[in-house]
Amino acid sequence: MAFFSEISFWHWFILGIVLTIVEVAAPGVVFLWLGIAAGVTGLIMLAVDGLTWQIQTLLFAGLSLVSVVSGRLWLRRHPTATDHPTLNRRGEQHIGRVFTLDAPIVNGVGKIRVNDATWKVTGEDLPTGTRVKVIAAEGTILRVEPG
Repeated sequence: MAFFSEISFWHWFILGIVLTIVEVAAPGVVFLWLGIAAGVTGLIMLAVDGLTWQIQTLLFAGLSLVSVVSGRLWLRRHPTATDHPTLNRRGEQHIGRVFTLDAPIVNGVGKIRVNDATWKVTGEDLPTGTRVKVIAAEGTILRVEPG
């Protein structure tokens, strides 16, 4: 317990720096917010002398929770701009394109060929060879209409 009684603001600053460095190697943007919480805890320790290690730990935990939630909300409202917004949503890349039915749409389900892949499609019943336009993507199923 001797170590805990000697925690100063420098320890929190160092923890904040270490957590920020860990963020570079770890995905998910979590350690950044924890590093910020550690830095703020260090600033509070600098301003208020004599806080016990238990209060410091509770303060860090509370600030961590607030910073993670605030950071996630901020990132959701301000998404990172990208030149490939549908990179991991392959189906959405085909919206607006026209393809030929590879298998007829029967009972609302059929297939099209896109490059070297076959995609399941939904829409009104149509025979094989009909040109269809992709109007929506629902996971791995494309919604089509005659086009």
